[in-house]
Amino acid sequence: QVQLVESGGGLVQAGGSLRLSCAASGRTFPRLTMGWFRQAPGKEREFVAAIVWSTGGSYCTDSVKGRFTISKDNVKSTMYLQMNNLKPEDTAVYYCAAADLITTTISQYDSWGQGTQVTVSS
Repeated sequence: QVQLVESGGGLVQAGGSLRLSCAASGRTFPRLTMGWFRQAPGKEREFVAAIVWSTGGSYCTDSVKGRFTISKDNVKSTMYLQMNNLKPEDTAVYYCAAADLITTTISQYDSWGQGTQVTVSS
């Protein structure tokens, strides 16, 4: 099993930036794919971005393309989400997750962190 711990959330005004971190540990790390998801109150959890650990190949959903960048540090076993030009609609709890296939489908991720709150004021 892999253990995932998110950090870096906080309160920021529209147009500002935050960098989220996901620290991974355990005998099943690295997994094939690591991803970021988010969930706002009363809404379904949605895909944000994913990275294939071995190659660094990545994909972001249309709503964050050009603003968010996913990356990783192999030595630190940590994944990052750099969030620039934040908008109020980005407000959500952000979760780190792991999967054993290349996918954006939430049900195919089987390891999850506890989440970190991101709040963007207008």
